[in-house]
Amino acid sequence: MKTAEHIEVLDREGTLLASAAQDAGLDAAVPTCPDWRVRDLLRHTGAVHRWAAGFVTGGHTAPRPIREAPDLDGTALLDWFREGHAGVVAALREAPDDLECWSFLPAPSPLAFWARRQANETAVHRYDAESARGGARTPVGTEFAADGIDELLRGFHGRAKSRMRTDTPRVLRVRTTDAGAVWTVRLSADIPVTESGGTAPADCEIAGPAGQLYLALWNREPFTQVTGDAELAKRWRERAGV
Repeated sequence: MKTAEHIEVLDREGTLLASAAQDAGLDAAVPTCPDWRVRDLLRHTGAVHRWAAGFVTGGHTAPRPIREAPDLDGTALLDWFREGHAGVVAALREAPDDLECWSFLPAPSPLAFWARRQANETAVHRYDAESARGGARTPVGTEFAADGIDELLRGFHGRAKSRMRTDTPRVLRVRTTDAGAVWTVRLSADIPVTESGGTAPADCEIAGPAGQLYLALWNREPFTQVTGDAELAKRWRERAGV
C-alpha cells in the first residue's frame, strides 16, 4: 500500500474509533482488552497519536517516551482524542517525502513507517472500541489487512522483543484465503524469521480471509482455520502479544 492510502485509513479508523467510544460510553468494558475501559483505550491511543506526530513534526532521530494522557474524562477526553487524531493525520499529510526521523520497524522511509504503523495501531483499537459498543463491527479491508499482517509478522515478530519462540525449530504458515498472500514463519529459541510465500512443509497452517486473519493474529478474534499442530496456534495466542 502507498503512504497516502495508509493515511486515509488512519483518518477513517480514528473517526470510527471516536464514534464507537462515544456510543459505548467511557465506562464500558473493552472485551478485547481485559481490564480496560473505553476511557483507557482513548487515553492510550490518543497518547500514541501525539507521540507519533512528535517524531514526524519534530524530526527527532532518537527514541522518546510516550507522555501519559492527561487526567480527562467524558466529553473533554473525547475532544482530546479527536484533537490528537487530527494532529497525527495532518502531520503525516504535510510531511515531506524525505522526512528523517526515528522509526523502529523496517520500511521504505520514516514517513512510510509512521503512516503504516499509525494506521494499524488505530485500526486494531477501533475494533476494540466497536467491541465495547457491541453490534456490527466495521470490516477490515482485504488489502490493508494483508499489509498489516506483513507488518506484524515481518516487523514486530522480527524483533528481539518477540516472545514467539519454540524450544525446537518449528514452521508456521500463515495464509490468506482471499488476498493471495502467504508467509512462512520459522520459529526457534531465537528471533522468529518470516519470509513471504513459501512452499516447504509447515508444522501448522493458520488460514482465513485477510480481514479475519488480521484480527486473529492481533489476538482480537479466534483462529478459524488451523491445520497441523494446533498447539503451535495455541502458543501464538499465549505468547505473541505485542
